[in-house]
Amino acid sequence: GIITKWENRHTVPLGEITHVLGKKGDNNAEMLAIALEKGFDETFPSDVVAEAHALQVPISDEEIRSRRDFRNVTTFTIDPVDAKDFDDALSFKDLKDGTYEIGIHIADVSHYVRLGTRLDEEARKRATSVYLVDRTIPMLPEALSNDLCSLNPNTDKLTMSAVFVMDGNGVIKDEWYGRTIIHSDKRFSYEEAQEILDNGEGLYHSELSILNSIAKKLTIKRFEMGAISLDQDEVRFTLDDKGVPVDVYRKVRGDTNRMIEEFMLIANRKVAEHIGKTKKGEEEKVFVYRIHDKPSKERLDALVFFLKSLGYNLPLKNGEVSPKALNALIHSLEGKPEKETIHTVIIRSMAKAIYSTKNIGHFGLAFSFYTHFTSPIRRYPDVVVHRLLDEYLHGHSIKKSSWKEYEDVSLFSSRREKEASDAERGSIKYKQVEYMSTRIGQVFDGVITGITEWGLYVEEKNTKCEGMIRFKDLPGDFYEFDPKHMTLVGKKSKKKFRLGDGLKIKVSNADLEHQIIDYAPA
Repeated sequence: GIITKWENRHTVPLGEITHVLGKKGDNNAEMLAIALEKGFDETFPSDVVAEAHALQVPISDEEIRSRRDFRNVTTFTIDPVDAKDFDDALSFKDLKDGTYEIGIHIADVSHYVRLGTRLDEEARKRATSVYLVDRTIPMLPEALSNDLCSLNPNTDKLTMSAVFVMDGNGVIKDEWYGRTIIHSDKRFSYEEAQEILDNGEGLYHSELSILNSIAKKLTIKRFEMGAISLDQDEVRFTLDDKGVPVDVYRKVRGDTNRMIEEFMLIANRKVAEHIGKTKKGEEEKVFVYRIHDKPSKERLDALVFFLKSLGYNLPLKNGEVSPKALNALIHSLEGKPEKETIHTVIIRSMAKAIYSTKNIGHFGLAFSFYTHFTSPIRRYPDVVVHRLLDEYLHGHSIKKSSWKEYEDVSLFSSRREKEASDAERGSIKYKQVEYMSTRIGQVFDGVITGITEWGLYVEEKNTKCEGMIRFKDLPGDFYEFDPKHMTLVGKKSKKKFRLGDGLKIKVSNADLEHQIIDYAPA
């Protein structure tokens, strides 16, 4: 609702109901409430929808002639099995001289979403799509996100592309950027493409295996340059037709996921270098970078102290940590029960990646130049990156007086990205509590993820549902918190609880309203 009249603080405010979400506890109502609280609405204004529908016209011959034509080159998309929009496609051509032409083709959203339109206003205001547990709230109306811009198979599509000639080691011999037209031959799910790689045969097996082999070499090169290796498992829910979670599973990342990621990383990096690396005497250009600062001294000190309490040493040099030292530590955790907990603490001690026109490089990826070029259907900064790239490719320059606008878009998009991520986390937490609310009294395997003065934070191993065991529920002893060693010690028994310890837990309470799970030792 909105407040329509409130003359002063002594009078009752008058308001207007704008949305009826539904009953409390109803899945749809709860998910919409989580999204709306962060400023994301599932419905689009009617004039925005009308503009999107009006764009659904055939591609003109003149438009095709103005682009580099890839329609006869082998091209495919690889996405999650339940994806509705396809931002990116790969094309592959063996040049028969030990090199390959690899095209990274991205939906040409900026061709359709023009400055000054209601569509652009709305996309800018949303800044990002939001992925809740049971739905996507898109940045663009479905007529664009799932149809016109989406790189669906067996149909001509307009794209913005980064095309590289590479050898088998991923060394770039030639690069080209510009507007293209493609015709995707196949829409793979990650699982389908993975099966072809695993079986050693199937549709486009030779293309997939060469791309996979190059991607693996690019990964090795990245880590040699100092990229930080922090993969974390993602939780997914199987919901029944009422939206109630009936099962929880971990999302598995295979070679095909990493392959796509690697080619998207190289496109993002090379586009940023193409614009950001100035030659002597060349004027600096305004651009939207994706930057990631080094961790702050305070956070690093806290991390070092925390690791010391668990018996791990993270060496600092002049108050800074080297990616090499971080990777060595992460590598040493392999197979240890505290691995995931320490991963989480390391991630929390890092700065957040944001958008900015002021480039300081990307610490986590170890890139001096990085941008977001590859997802304009779901991220507004990528649309801006496409517009700027196109201006520069045509030899245009951007007036200094309008540079601040790009910084404003960067700051606003960074803020919206955080709000979207809060909504996504909120929807996951809600489903985790809902899942456990039907399992009161059941016993699970847990792992200690946090120790405080009032209790133990424990995560259920498979579902990652985090809850608390309060000290009063620990039987047979009085326990004291030792902050120096991050342990809980029984006064009489000297029994110790430490981070990463496994224990059997029983669900004693799940409060959906406050989104709290209480566990007890089983």
